[in-house]
Amino acid sequence: MTLTQHGLPVLYALFLWWFSTGLILYLDGLPRRTFGWTMLGATALAATALALVGWDAADETVFGAYLGFTCGLAVWGWNEVAFLLGYLSGPNREPCPEGLTGWARLKRATDTILYHELAIIAGGALLIALTWNAADHTAVWTYLVLWAMRLSTKINVFLGVPNLAEEFLPAHLAFLPSYFRRRPMNLYFPVAVTASTVLLVGLILAAADPAAGPHATTSLTFLATLVALALLEHWFLVLPLPSSALWSWSIRSRGMDSTPLSPGAVTACSATPNTSAPTKIWSRS
Repeated sequence: MTLTQHGLPVLYALFLWWFSTGLILYLDGLPRRTFGWTMLGATALAATALALVGWDAADETVFGAYLGFTCGLAVWGWNEVAFLLGYLSGPNREPCPEGLTGWARLKRATDTILYHELAIIAGGALLIALTWNAADHTAVWTYLVLWAMRLSTKINVFLGVPNLAEEFLPAHLAFLPSYFRRRPMNLYFPVAVTASTVLLVGLILAAADPAAGPHATTSLTFLATLVALALLEHWFLVLPLPSSALWSWSIRSRGMDSTPLSPGAVTACSATPNTSAPTKIWSRS
């Protein structure tokens, strides 16, 4: 492992992941009158990133890998901003009816994020189209890894895990935790962790291959770092670790306009509801 080919990409990916997540959470906690400007800025950034992906798709240099990774993260960030600000969620904005289970619960839960998921698919398709038959696919793979990471997390909180990270959700999405479950474990979790670990090992081995060129090595290191972070986020769901401390600086903005969700705000469909929590914390305001 060399500092230039492996160390710097790891540090860059770690910083960009941590800072961009915190920035989005901070902006989401500001007064609602700022949401339009935040969405406008995110849209301009995503449009610029898409243009750069198309312009740089043939670049097989280390710079091209850095640019592709950054642009893929920027396009993904647009989806996160649109969702957390409440502009792009789904047709269902009602909390889960008490006692709802099975396919009915799954359908209602899917309807809470349907538009968001469709936008993610559209973003991925656009990135694939821009890089079709091109040499540099770093942006596409960055986006797809982030998508898989987030989708797996959604499946886990739906099926049930001990730590649901409700404190990261703003008050205007307070209906979402009613579709989460608090359980010691679910059958999907070990499958997700095992698959991610196998993928991580494969990416590390590929990035360490002396036959890989500088561009491929840098891109693979970025992807390996993202998968490692995905594994970390998954373990945060089940281990008693203070994950929110990583972004404590960002969620302080919640006090400027709204009250963040409390960790006990998982009700209605929860397998082990907190009886001391309010039965309904969502409103149309």
